[in-house]
Amino acid sequence: MADTSRLRYRMITGPDDAEFCKRISTLLDEGYELYGSPTMGFDAAREQVIVGQALVLPDGGGRTDA
Repeated sequence: MADTSRLRYRMITGPDDAEFCKRISTLLDEGYELYGSPTMGFDAAREQVIVGQALVLPDGGGRTDA
């Protein structure tokens, strides 16, 4: 049975660090799959690389009302 409290699509962003990788790894462990290519940018004000990755639940699992 699908967990209906989870969103079918997630876009995760944050600094390029171990915590970001842990967030993505946790979502993969929960059944999400990577969707598309990762993104990368630079926040000049913080002098920090920012990354993003989209993830989806396979077969459209999760909420249908969001």
